[in-house]
Amino acid sequence: MNLLIKNGRVVDPTNGVDAVQDIHVAAGRIERLGRALQAPAGTTVIDATGKVVCPGFIDIHVHLREPGYEYKETVASGTRAAAAGGFTAVCCMANTFPVNDNRAVTDYILAKAKVEGVVRVYPIGAVTRGLEGTQLAELAEQAEAGCVAFSDDGRCVMNAELYRRAMEYVLPFGTPVISHAEDDHLAHAGVMNEGPVSTELGLIGQPTATEEVMVARDIILAELTGCHLHIAHISTAGAVRLVRDAKARGVHVTCEVTPHHLVLTDEAVRNYDPNTKMAPPLRGKRDVEALREALTDGTIDCVATDHAPHELSEKEDEFAEAAYGIVGLETAVPLLLDQLVRPGVLDVGTLVARMSVAPARLLNLPGGSLAIGTPADITLLDLEQTWRVNPTAFRSRSRNTPFGGWTGTGAPWMTIVGGVPTP
Repeated sequence: MNLLIKNGRVVDPTNGVDAVQDIHVAAGRIERLGRALQAPAGTTVIDATGKVVCPGFIDIHVHLREPGYEYKETVASGTRAAAAGGFTAVCCMANTFPVNDNRAVTDYILAKAKVEGVVRVYPIGAVTRGLEGTQLAELAEQAEAGCVAFSDDGRCVMNAELYRRAMEYVLPFGTPVISHAEDDHLAHAGVMNEGPVSTELGLIGQPTATEEVMVARDIILAELTGCHLHIAHISTAGAVRLVRDAKARGVHVTCEVTPHHLVLTDEAVRNYDPNTKMAPPLRGKRDVEALREALTDGTIDCVATDHAPHELSEKEDEFAEAAYGIVGLETAVPLLLDQLVRPGVLDVGTLVARMSVAPARLLNLPGGSLAIGTPADITLLDLEQTWRVNPTAFRSRSRNTPFGGWTGTGAPWMTIVGGVPTP
């Protein structure tokens, strides 16, 4: 399929481009860039006047739930949600059933993605067998099968000696270990952030130290082993400080932040809405300010949704008993454009870098560039498009979002994967 994307504002941080240009796509790759390009007969022309044209967004933290939990999400529904949200690729976590801790499950996910997926899918393998934290999974086998990183996300590997061995084991593969930094003992029974709001609501809280203790431990282990450590869903000012200091020392540590931790505080929990229950929990105002500053200055490398679908019954219970997590693929980009870009917290180029260039670099994935010859994975944004979050219209199978009814301006306009506009 040949495409000619005309008159768009091309924003490509990798190549230092921010200008109105045309992009010619042929055979799934970027063929030419320039002004007033002409294309062969039969080329599909897309008028992108007034739109931002950038490298396809990549979400490195998604729960597609398949195999095992198809009632929450499938590869088909999850990748359609991703495409609707402006993402051309997703990396899916290992907490499926059975757990993705061996080649057979990895092969299954990749086969499903090839047949039913509409964006690129990259599996993340488990660090330990069954996510039980007691024995290492078949890391070499998973890497050979196509896993791009390793994580027990959803659970913390509490055994420091085991985690050290995992970090040493993955060194030859060049893949990062992704840390779910949550001390099980400090987190015990806590359902939200510990602070004035939890006290007023009568809910058991988790102190920020729950995260910071494990971030500190994992940084020390990364420094010991030389492994690339990636901190998932960083949420506290203290954790940001630890990462910033470690980077200054030359430790190979990176991190991500979720949109919900950038735009919500624990004040959102006051109405006991189970859709505001997540792990890590929503934090205080000072933490949100620190996260925004760190995303701007590059201490936080990228944005990832931690898209965590749940069926309605799992979120209908009392707050303390409800499941953790929210969906995010279809709300992430609109929220960031409205809440960060429009107020000037983040410029468009930085947002594009944090959602395309950085994720590709962190996990050694294709993408993150519009250079000639690269795969034509392209996200188009309309900075003036108004929106209202309507969970019933989600492509995802699940509706668990705290943003239902929110309105704003700025949204994905089109998603192109391998030169093909996605449905």
